Amino acid sequence: MEYRRFGRTNLQVSEIGHGLWGMGGWTDSDDRQSLETLQKSLELGCNFFDTAWGYGSGHSDSLLGQLIKNNPSAGIIAASKVPPKNNKWPASPKDKLADVFPRQHVFEVAEKIHRAIGKDSIDLLQFHVWDDTWTDDDDWKQTVADLKAHKLIRFFGLSLNRWQPWNGLKAIRTGLVDAVQVIYNIFDHSPEDELFPLCEQLDIGVIARVPLDEGGLTGKLTDDTRFPQDDWRARYFGPENLHPTVERANALKKLLPENMTLPEMALRFVLSNTTVSTTIVGMRSLEHLHEDISMSDGKGLPGKLVDRLREHRWDRQVAPWSD
Repeated sequence: MEYRRFGRTNLQVSEIGHGLWGMGGWTDSDDRQSLETLQKSLELGCNFFDTAWGYGSGHSDSLLGQLIKNNPSAGIIAASKVPPKNNKWPASPKDKLADVFPRQHVFEVAEKIHRAIGKDSIDLLQFHVWDDTWTDDDDWKQTVADLKAHKLIRFFGLSLNRWQPWNGLKAIRTGLVDAVQVIYNIFDHSPEDELFPLCEQLDIGVIARVPLDEGGLTGKLTDDTRFPQDDWRARYFGPENLHPTVERANALKKLLPENMTLPEMALRFVLSNTTVSTTIVGMRSLEHLHEDISMSDGKGLPGKLVDRLREHRWDRQVAPWSD
């Protein structure tokens, strides 16, 4: 496993992080398998684990807490998120900060996460949504300062809305944001426009999420793929998105180097960008775990291939099915 500096926090994080969303109640998730996979991930060098209270009402935080309890000296870096009180994803300018992240709500959830993971402090606490129209409101600023003063958290971050990497720039410039989590993959290059340069300038840690586009970059989807109705992916890969995703993934397969799979190329694309501190992958099985962690070898992709992949940029707009 290779490690990277996590911005001004100076934490050294594994460049492949472990995302726990799929362990918090997705179809076919299994606690025994989840804990086994998390343990093996740790043994293979992963030290950055990203969860959220919204993943099964704290279920994935509890799984991470069990991993930490079983490995008290392993130096696990725990990142979690406070869900919006109004349960609206994504946030919008129509929402008021007082309805989304009021101080009492943030503290109550932070304390629940703190108890669940069982560390002295939460290493990184993020707001699970954000809208930059809230930036000038002093309430969130004081809340973040007090969370740190009470040692509930070490660092604070924002998880930016899907396909809105620009919607957080103003907040980052306040100096209160230590890290940012954003969608970045072969399809979604837009963080490179403004967000990544600002993060480099201000030394902000960058978490690249959805490196495989929720499965769209696995190369396994077809026009006939269907997910159970209670699975979030059933909406994401509905009529508006499934066929275009399959078409674009098939086009990418024509660029695959010899003996390289599409998921490997997708992960290596993300890791080829040195602004990225870590990319979180939802590794729910030992098979996927070994495949994904093996990408952390410092090789990246050849520059010419990265340039060709840039031609496959796909600028999308937030839609009801993408929430």
